[in-house]
Amino acid sequence: MDLKTSLLNDNIALPDDFFYNVQKYKEHLHKWNKIHNLTGARDNATLDAFIYDAVFPLSFLPPVSSLMDIGTGAGFPGMILAFGLPDTEVTLVEPLSKRASFLQFIKADLGLKNVKVVKKRVEQMEPQIFDMITSRAVTETKMLLELSKAFCNKDTKFLFYKGEKVFDEVQDGVQNMQHKIIERKNRHYLLLGEAL
Repeated sequence: MDLKTSLLNDNIALPDDFFYNVQKYKEHLHKWNKIHNLTGARDNATLDAFIYDAVFPLSFLPPVSSLMDIGTGAGFPGMILAFGLPDTEVTLVEPLSKRASFLQFIKADLGLKNVKVVKKRVEQMEPQIFDMITSRAVTETKMLLELSKAFCNKDTKFLFYKGEKVFDEVQDGVQNMQHKIIERKNRHYLLLGEAL
């Protein structure tokens, strides 16, 4: 089943230009990846799986007006979420020059007004409050919450893309926060926040 059919079958509400943006993103990523090795996802099937994984949370996330993605890499999940959330200001934090340059190129090429690319480590950013903070494959949950301290308040929600270790991580330091774990195949989406 192709990406579009899978997303439509799951009733994930997406803007009209989502699939156009995804197609252009994939074309550019294939080209850049040959030279810069931005991601291990090298074929369309793997890329589609990564994209589906990134955007699936739109089926359960509350609406947010601002989102920060820590360690976006080649755009997972932050850039894909930005395609799916055109009314949300999305800040992509990526310290590696080649990846940040790629993200900046995608932003310019697709005319994405809701995307801001920050070429820094999150610890070097000026404090600013976001409605939601996301991250995939960066570090464990406790450390992500530590890195997020200057960017959250009591209303901020967190969405961390995790594997099976999520259950250990929840035991180790987030049990005092409200949380939900949404499971899909090998992915565990950890949603944290006071008002879940």
